[in-house]
Amino acid sequence: MIPTVVIVGRPNVGKSTLFNRLVGRREALVDDSPGVTRDRREGEGHLADLTFRVVDTAGLEEAFDDSLPARMRRQTEAAIDAADVVLLVVDARAGITPLDEHFAQWLRSRNANVVLVANKCEGRAGEAGYMEAYALGLGEPIALSAEHGEGIHLLFDPIAAVSPEPEDEFGEDEVAAVDDEDNRLLQLAIVGRPNVGKSTLVNAIIGQERLLTGPEAGITRDAISVEWEYKGKRIALVDTAGMRRRARVEGKLEKLSVGNSLNAIQYAHAAVLVLDAEQMLEKQDLAIARHIIDEGRAFVIVVNKWDLISDHRAALATLHDRLQISLPQGAGTPIVTLSAATGRGLEKLMPAVLKAYENWNRRVPTAQLNAWLDGILAHHPPPLAANKRPIRLRYATQAKARPPTLVLFGNRPEDLPTSYLRYLENSFREEFHLEGTPIRVQTRKGANPYHKK
Repeated sequence: MIPTVVIVGRPNVGKSTLFNRLVGRREALVDDSPGVTRDRREGEGHLADLTFRVVDTAGLEEAFDDSLPARMRRQTEAAIDAADVVLLVVDARAGITPLDEHFAQWLRSRNANVVLVANKCEGRAGEAGYMEAYALGLGEPIALSAEHGEGIHLLFDPIAAVSPEPEDEFGEDEVAAVDDEDNRLLQLAIVGRPNVGKSTLVNAIIGQERLLTGPEAGITRDAISVEWEYKGKRIALVDTAGMRRRARVEGKLEKLSVGNSLNAIQYAHAAVLVLDAEQMLEKQDLAIARHIIDEGRAFVIVVNKWDLISDHRAALATLHDRLQISLPQGAGTPIVTLSAATGRGLEKLMPAVLKAYENWNRRVPTAQLNAWLDGILAHHPPPLAANKRPIRLRYATQAKARPPTLVLFGNRPEDLPTSYLRYLENSFREEFHLEGTPIRVQTRKGANPYHKK
């Protein structure tokens, strides 16, 4: 077990910058405006040979009702309760504020193992604030600059003090180093427009209030990864910020949030597009779906708030018609209807995701591919080329999986119309039951590359 290090402090003292420094990459959103972080974010931190779990939290505020700041505070409290060491960060340049004093006293009352960190100590501007930090009664502050990487090594000793002793490696089984597909972490991005219920869905899947939810649109600003296990399969559920149309995206912070969401899709293995049952497949939904397919990710559509729909059959018929007309490249995408708020239909989601992920990794034997191609050419040969000469497809092979990529060899592949390539793609998906994954069809000029002369 590795120790858990939780970073806390009032808004805008540099907690997320310190988090990024400890995990070694720009994972958390950082901006000059206070209150950027809302959900708690987790990552694996490293200092020399120390490995630990580091948790970034929202800025501590005095709020105890059902408002958004109060819900953010409760998330921070939950993180502190599970911490081995708490880093209370103060801004040395701004000096110690009454809010810093209040939260230092509050942490002492919770018997937390607190280490005081005076951030922004580069240069002389932070010297006075560093000396003021002694008055908080939490011992000697650690002076550092998270932005410039100065003094980070000083965190080694307090974290090492709560780290377990290294185990004896004598006789360690090297089989554990083998890359086992079953033990790989499946990155699953939960995406969609604002306020469609993405965070509520993640909470429902894992069975706890891990992410902030509420009636306010745009609560989630950062892509938050939550590790979870489903029937022995390790899964990282990545909750993302809602993506509005580009013309409606306002301000630097929202642009950063949308950029994080797009990155989450790019690095995911599978993506779940969450739709609002009362506003299904709007223009922005289609744009997100096309992006998922263009990135080549396993793909499942979830229609949330299904309990609010009275005529389920008519609603599904409308959705299927819209998909067929506006998203032909998404043919065969599984559709799961559910209510994240009540849990109804939730049991259908993960089987659909794992099946799509399995299909995304699928490889079809070359012999089966060419038997399929022969049948296609016999019943529906390609149209004539522009010069009225026939197009002959001679051979097919699967170049790779993730997603399945089919390569066709022929004499005039560049003359194949898009409609015929789409027909081949859909036929390939139907023949080999590859629902839930994009399929790439590429063409090459030439004869059978495996033919022995």
